[in-house]
Amino acid sequence: MALISVTRLRVRSWGYFPQFAWQSLKSARQAERSAGFLGGRLLRNPQNAFWTMTAWQDETAMNAFRSAGAHGKVMRKLLHWCDEAAVVHWHQETSDLPSWQDAHGHMVKEGRPSKVNHPSPAQTLDQIPAPIASRAEITLKLAR
Repeated sequence: MALISVTRLRVRSWGYFPQFAWQSLKSARQAERSAGFLGGRLLRNPQNAFWTMTAWQDETAMNAFRSAGAHGKVMRKLLHWCDEAAVVHWHQETSDLPSWQDAHGHMVKEGRPSKVNHPSPAQTLDQIPAPIASRAEITLKLAR
């Protein structure tokens, strides 16, 4: 059984984008090297919205990644950098990553907003636009 974790973040200003992009790459590399990481995908959408989807061996592995290294450091900055943020986790039989549409369905039904210091109207109303599949997608793989 695998734990699937999905996040959606929207960077509130282009001024934060370079730092966000750099920290996202560092966090992605950290995930690929993390114990219990089974795979993942990153998706950039219009209006500076970003989706992450990762599969983990269990919740312990995901929590260890989340609070350590580059990811742990950048999480505190997202409060200020983002005006929309949401997360959802669920267990499934396989580590196969679902479609973005399925991930969005889980987010809408079971997800929760994350705290941001400058919430957008959509964040305040708990509205989560559907992801738009594009060529701006990165697949994460286990580092060997």
